[in-house]
Amino acid sequence: MTDPSCAVAHGAATEDTSRALVIVFASAVGDHLLRYAPDLGYDPVLVDPQPARASVRALETIPELDERAAVVLTDHHRAELGPLLRDALATPAGWIGLMGNPRHPGPHLTALRSLGVAEPEIARVRRPIGLNIGSRTPAEIAVATLAGLIAERNGRPGGFEF
Repeated sequence: MTDPSCAVAHGAATEDTSRALVIVFASAVGDHLLRYAPDLGYDPVLVDPQPARASVRALETIPELDERAAVVLTDHHRAELGPLLRDALATPAGWIGLMGNPRHPGPHLTALRSLGVAEPEIARVRRPIGLNIGSRTPAEIAVATLAGLIAERNGRPGGFEF
């Protein structure tokens, strides 16, 4: 019998770990998430209601998702934040997060409440989105975010506390 960790190290693992990763809003962080996610078992798709902002093909609305999916909103200043976040919360996606500084109130709270989203649904939104590694650049934020998603996928705490 072969050690499963050895099979992973040698690329012989057969477990299907691919999951949808919906990146909402074209941004520098989103570009890095799109680039890094496939290597980590995620099928990334970009959603932006203004597809001309994107350097790649973008959907204009949140697609159908299952409970294994993750949604990351990479801009908390866009006017479309509330409706897109509401639409993401209407799916069974297992992880929904919004980029933002944890020392400042999240603008999504007012936006979702004004749209009539119930408090238990609003509580599903994670903020901040990445592991606390002191990220400062878009690439670092993307790495921290994906590391957090991997920790969640593997049932590990990952260090989300700030």
